[in-house]
Amino acid sequence: MCGIVAYIGQQEAYPILIKGLQRLEYRGYDSAGIALLNGDIQVFKKKGKVQDLANFTAVMQKHGTAGIGHTRWATHGAPDDINAHPHSSGNGRLVLVHNGIIENYALLKKALEKEGHSFESQTDTEVLVHLIEAIQMREQLPLEEAVRIALNRVVGAYAIVVMDKQEPGKMVAARKASPLVVGIGKNEYFLASDATPIIEYTKKVIYLKDEEMVVVERNGALQIKKINNNEVQTPFIQELDMEIETLEKGGYDSFMLKEIYEQPSTIADCMRGRMNASEAWIKLGGLEEHEARITHARRFIIAACGTSWHAGLIGEYLIEDLARIPVEVEYASELRYRNPIITQEDVVIALSQSGETADTLAALELAKEKGALIYGIVNVVGSSIARITDAGSYIHAGPEIGVASTKAFTGQVTLLTLLALSLAHKRGAISKQRFCELLTELDRIPAKVQKLLEKNPQIEYIAGEIKDRTNALYLGRGYNFPIALEGALKLKEISYIHAEGYPAAEMKHGPIALIDEQMPVIVIATNRSAYDKIVSNIQEVKARNGIVIAIVTEGDEVISKIADHTIEIPDTEEPLTPLLSVIPLQLLSYHIALLRGCNVDQPRNLAKSVTVE
Repeated sequence: MCGIVAYIGQQEAYPILIKGLQRLEYRGYDSAGIALLNGDIQVFKKKGKVQDLANFTAVMQKHGTAGIGHTRWATHGAPDDINAHPHSSGNGRLVLVHNGIIENYALLKKALEKEGHSFESQTDTEVLVHLIEAIQMREQLPLEEAVRIALNRVVGAYAIVVMDKQEPGKMVAARKASPLVVGIGKNEYFLASDATPIIEYTKKVIYLKDEEMVVVERNGALQIKKINNNEVQTPFIQELDMEIETLEKGGYDSFMLKEIYEQPSTIADCMRGRMNASEAWIKLGGLEEHEARITHARRFIIAACGTSWHAGLIGEYLIEDLARIPVEVEYASELRYRNPIITQEDVVIALSQSGETADTLAALELAKEKGALIYGIVNVVGSSIARITDAGSYIHAGPEIGVASTKAFTGQVTLLTLLALSLAHKRGAISKQRFCELLTELDRIPAKVQKLLEKNPQIEYIAGEIKDRTNALYLGRGYNFPIALEGALKLKEISYIHAEGYPAAEMKHGPIALIDEQMPVIVIATNRSAYDKIVSNIQEVKARNGIVIAIVTEGDEVISKIADHTIEIPDTEEPLTPLLSVIPLQLLSYHIALLRGCNVDQPRNLAKSVTVE
């Protein structure tokens, strides 16, 4: 959720912090704040977006070569100026920013109030900074030791950065189940929730591990310790493989539109070096490392949340259909709480764009305890899921800034397709000829997505026809049922229209009661295997005056005569249709949201990386 950025060095901190918060705003945009250290501590906080904070501070003096910033997705307390971070200690000596949730904050707060502490906000974060203050004052400890002791008394998830005006040359940060990156410059350091605010200044970074604390000093010193035992850790410095251009809109009106249009290249990047259609091979590094165990797994369990869960459903269809291995797809948020049966013969596949999804991380910890092999499919290099897994593959989609996932979804589906095909080939579950046919067609998908994007004007027109509806129904069968779910989610996320996805055959078991002349029904009707059944479903909708928008294969002559609107996608093999059929639904949601005056990159109440449970 929330975004953290910090700087200590020789430069003025404010410009670095405000730009960093703008880069991190996709993680939360309920309020924002900055604290600068320049002899004393100045704190600037404002409800709303980062630009509101920038406007608020425009005419103020903002000096200091050390500072911390925060953009908030509210958990404890309403989004307002008082609950905005940073939060200060009672004596005004300490200031802190925090991403995560302190679960035992109420008990800690009650104990601190008995000691005479008073609180201004409703946040768990203010309780933490008061706890650090109490320990520091009671035992006369340096900042890092007071922070370490305090963190051993809290329960929950956190990434924090703390400054002390009596130790101005130092900054202390720590993490547990929330990401934190340290950027290394020349006698300067940058800290952030991810690398996006750092890349402009340095490509040398350290990804803090769980339950690690870092102390950075203006003189260039850096030390990493374990929170639980004070043991000094050897830092592993990585080189960022990211360019600043990937973090800009590049002439597009929004990040979401840019990321939709990037999909021909991101799908190709996901496949690059991993397959060769002409030579008929697939090589997934993570798969080869544990080939025997993965290839002969008793069962796959796919754990994911949101859009990634929909990608997991497509993975279930692919792996069961092609490789003939049983698959269960689980909401990660439910998996850890229902005492699941997981054994050493199982492989758990974790899907997450950010690699920091708290529910998915918790599910993986459970699966590890039960001895399952963990295979991660994530987008962000160095993320927590990437580090906890036994093996895995990056989707190489590049930074995804738009909150509603688009290119990461197709990247996940592409990688799951490669995994399913590789397993099918190794297990002899499909013929060599069929393997080659599917591989050849997969190689053509990026060009077909590019062709499909040319239909954007037609899709924009259709969006205008239904933008004022209050409900929508999405129907699909087989491989396209998860696409119906994903299409409905996209519409809900960014346009705030209530939408539901259903298997087309289930419509008559309840949802058909909702259909009238005000109900748009979006039908993904590209399946050869159940084409006649889908035609019947569409006729059932039309008989009740529903508005039908059909996604069909090029050259379709039957459905185009029945539906109110049709969008054609290029012909492809049925297992690969999700990579094409989702594109019109992404664009449809995008245009409907724009026409309704919604912020497509920052939909209300949502954040990109869900790092709290």
